[in-house]
Amino acid sequence: MYNLGIYLYLIGVAIVSCFSEKVRKMWCGERDAIRVLKEKVDPQAKYVWFHAASLGEFEQGRPLMEQLRKEHPEYKILLTFFSPSGYEVRKNYEGADIICYLPLDTITNARRFLRAVHPVMAFFIKYEFWYNYLHILKHRQVPVYSVSSIFRPGQIFFKWYGRQYAHVLKCFTHFYVQNEVSKDLLAKIGVHDVTIVGDTRFDRVLQIKEAAKRLPVVENFVSGHKVFIAGSSWQPDEDIFIPYMNAHPDWKMILAPHVIGEDHLQQIISKLEGRKVVRYTGLKEDTDLSGADVLIIDCFGLLSSIYHYGDVAYIGGGFGVGIHNTLEAAVWNMPVIFGPNNQRFQEAQGLKACDGGFEIKDAADFDAVMQRFLSSDTAIAEAGRKAGAYVEQMTGATKKILADVKL
Repeated sequence: MYNLGIYLYLIGVAIVSCFSEKVRKMWCGERDAIRVLKEKVDPQAKYVWFHAASLGEFEQGRPLMEQLRKEHPEYKILLTFFSPSGYEVRKNYEGADIICYLPLDTITNARRFLRAVHPVMAFFIKYEFWYNYLHILKHRQVPVYSVSSIFRPGQIFFKWYGRQYAHVLKCFTHFYVQNEVSKDLLAKIGVHDVTIVGDTRFDRVLQIKEAAKRLPVVENFVSGHKVFIAGSSWQPDEDIFIPYMNAHPDWKMILAPHVIGEDHLQQIISKLEGRKVVRYTGLKEDTDLSGADVLIIDCFGLLSSIYHYGDVAYIGGGFGVGIHNTLEAAVWNMPVIFGPNNQRFQEAQGLKACDGGFEIKDAADFDAVMQRFLSSDTAIAEAGRKAGAYVEQMTGATKKILADVKL
């Protein structure tokens, strides 16, 4: 059934690629992967294979790749992606020797791919469970590790109708999971090569903090004021915090929306009643920003560095598909506010538990949280300290994994 489903999916992708540029890139990239490998693989080298579905999984695997390269330069690194949103952004990443798409999981593709590269070990990040690749890797006695994986009772592996597919989990040499729940669930289906190490994303956000850029324009804008930063916001988020910030002009606001399209930007600006708004791309270091109180970040790549300049952060997505990256803000010792769709995000639960993160369900909740911060500078500092301490105490997964893996 699995292989039939894969072939039907393959037909569907081929059809949709005629109408979608994103799908077409994936389709062409997957078909081109074997040629890339035949051209670039050094037959004398030993390759460690990292596979990430998309950009988020890449960020989880990145600390491991970079530490492995640092400690074991004798290995070369192959990095594969399934999604264009990962490959297109990181296709020039200097931490890997070869980067390509992973062909869809047919038996033929898996055999051709593994014949081309012959990895000495493989790391699959978080949710990657490719049935044919994993079975062939096991047959060839190639060690395979699942990194930063997390399991929940509702997943197919733990349902009566998914027990056959759950056998794929026994192809892994070892699981490095995020929590006790995951370990217990795996034990119930007979998978015991499991170690709880946490999430490598905590290591990654520390790396990002250490590499943060100094942003003179933002420094000029902030100029000693209290600053509220909204990161990766969507319209439902903006409809909650913008009216509040309009009513509290003593706070400056930096707003980095998830969608940077002109229509959305103009929609945001129209809601900022009585505020003087400036856009990042229209500013220079010496621009006079003394009267500006809202800075809109209308470009990508700056948000993780911008958090350094804030006092309170709001992370968007919690009124939609799910919250975005809370850790990039929390690592700067900032309290973090987010919407209700956060149950699947273990880091959000951790931030809430330590009183460094605050869930809101509506505008009234947001007002209450902000009033708490407005009433006392100590409240902001204490919540921020707890958020930063939580991130710090959760680091170390990368070192634990590399200390355990037999290289």
